[in-house]
Amino acid sequence: MENFKKYLPWTIRIIISFLFLISAVAKLYPSPYFAISTFEVKQLYPMGFSEDFAVFFSRILIGIELALGILLLQNNFLRRIVVPATMLMLVVFTVHLTIDTIQTGGNSGNCGCFGSLLPMTPIEAIIKNVVAIILLIIYLYVTPKTAKEGSNFWVLSTITFASILALFMLAPIQPKVAEVATEEIETPLENTETIETPTETIAITPAETTVTEEVPTETAKPVVDEPAKVKSGYAQYFSNIDQDKKIFALFVPGCEHCRDVAKELTEMKAKDKNFPKIQIVFMNEEPEKIPDFFSFAGATYPYKIIEVIPFWKLLGSGKDTPGIIYFWNGNKIKEWDGINEKKFVGSELKSILKKNYSEIKK
Repeated sequence: MENFKKYLPWTIRIIISFLFLISAVAKLYPSPYFAISTFEVKQLYPMGFSEDFAVFFSRILIGIELALGILLLQNNFLRRIVVPATMLMLVVFTVHLTIDTIQTGGNSGNCGCFGSLLPMTPIEAIIKNVVAIILLIIYLYVTPKTAKEGSNFWVLSTITFASILALFMLAPIQPKVAEVATEEIETPLENTETIETPTETIAITPAETTVTEEVPTETAKPVVDEPAKVKSGYAQYFSNIDQDKKIFALFVPGCEHCRDVAKELTEMKAKDKNFPKIQIVFMNEEPEKIPDFFSFAGATYPYKIIEVIPFWKLLGSGKDTPGIIYFWNGNKIKEWDGINEKKFVGSELKSILKKNYSEIKK
């Protein structure tokens, strides 16, 4: 029993330290700037944070998480500052997650506690935080108040500021740039059919000509069953997006799900000569993988590259990649996103492409 009490405080400190360290590191996966920008757009913007403030808050918050994970393993001001600060952060997170759970149900989505490395629903995160708070309370209870601990405040301040500074160095704040890349890169599509029109050679020979009077006939104009042309708001990405039928895709070059959807679209296009033109906006995350992306997809399509935050804003709040939008004369007919209930389904697009506009509106 004595050994249990002896090692229990250290066991608790190691467990909570590990949770905070893995939480901080996971928010930097797969790359610091991409992960932090995604955290800002998906977690901070919906909470009302402005773009200017979010870039600082995100780095400071993750830096503090990192610092607490380290400080829990040292002995200066442990009971007086470090453990209470850790509990306070857990309580704040839990309150926020509880509100989110009440509003949304909390059974789906990623709370962002461990970034995209370990997706966790708000309810799962609440349970994790409550268990961590209970463990810290047990630590305070089993650790004698008379236990010696250091009082070197420079250790706390140095580790905290160094951790925050490390985040700003790992993911420097990028200057605001135009949402669209300055250069539009368009490459010819593979599988494009060139239709050659045969020319007729007419031999003119002398002959008697009979002049007949042409009687004008009235021909009924075909009824066009399509939506009226509107401005979609996406013409800044592709100037012809509002003309006819278009497939507008939002992909991340290294995203496996995006690659799978691109390949599926290529296969659909190969089977349908009237398939809409495919145009892609890529996130500026690992752009060097774009050639390999098209190689996997089986065709090369017109594309543009935009920065991480503008990309997420273009995709829309609460949405995830791969994103697919079917436009018809600038009208947004159907859209898909993510890999869950709203994910892209090829059969749905195939079915809707066959329908007249009047049928779609029903």
